[in-house]
Amino acid sequence: MDVIVCMKQVIDPEAPPASFKIDPATNRLLPAPGVAQVLDPYSENALEAALRLKDSQGARVVVISLGSALNRDVVKKALALGADELVLLEDPDFADSDSAGTAYALSLAIKKLGRYDLVLCGRQASDGNAGQVAFGIAEMLGITPVSPIQKLEISGQKARVERKTADGYEVVEVALPAVAGVSNELGQIRYPNIKGILAAKKKEPTVWKPADIGADPSRIGTAGRRSRLVKLYQPVRQGTCQMVPGHTPEEQAANLVTLLRQSKLI
Repeated sequence: MDVIVCMKQVIDPEAPPASFKIDPATNRLLPAPGVAQVLDPYSENALEAALRLKDSQGARVVVISLGSALNRDVVKKALALGADELVLLEDPDFADSDSAGTAYALSLAIKKLGRYDLVLCGRQASDGNAGQVAFGIAEMLGITPVSPIQKLEISGQKARVERKTADGYEVVEVALPAVAGVSNELGQIRYPNIKGILAAKKKEPTVWKPADIGADPSRIGTAGRRSRLVKLYQPVRQGTCQMVPGHTPEEQAANLVTLLRQSKLI
């Protein structure tokens, strides 16, 4: 069984909010000194799902990551955890791709790899939270997407998944090959062991440029954007405190009810 995992490198989402600065003129996040790049947590959920299939069924796991100037220590974590191969779509022309451009490039890379029974992505990315790439890949490959999932089982040429819904989950069966967006409910990524870390240091990723996957330059990066970012900003949080008058607890309670009704909160 061949499983492909699409992973993304992001700014650490656990960094303090004060670390992030935005240039309002360009709508871009400014580099934050001391804030590390990490693997997107939802992508790690997808990798964990793939590694469980490797443990149980001997699946071959290939990880693909797209970007510009990717940090080798970050992306090679996938190899340290047990992925068999790492493919980087790395070039300045890939920078600033939106969901459509990212899905396009990843689908071309998957086609170039040739062997896949299951493509796993995070349900969304922790930076943009769009949740569109998995569906875009499925459309371009002509296979079935299902997202977000919290449980995955493979039997023959079918995947049986629990798909998250607003009030619980539903059990869905899809024929392989398929694309699945993995949610955090599936479980956190395992820790790498010393053997895996040492093996990853010796193994170099395969690097593909746009020409290597036959990408149309007009469909990737800034040139290929189909969406336009209107405004990027940090929300301003303000709080006010109003003292409820009254000489006794009973009087204060009555005045509180009056204020809540005036504010149409009750």
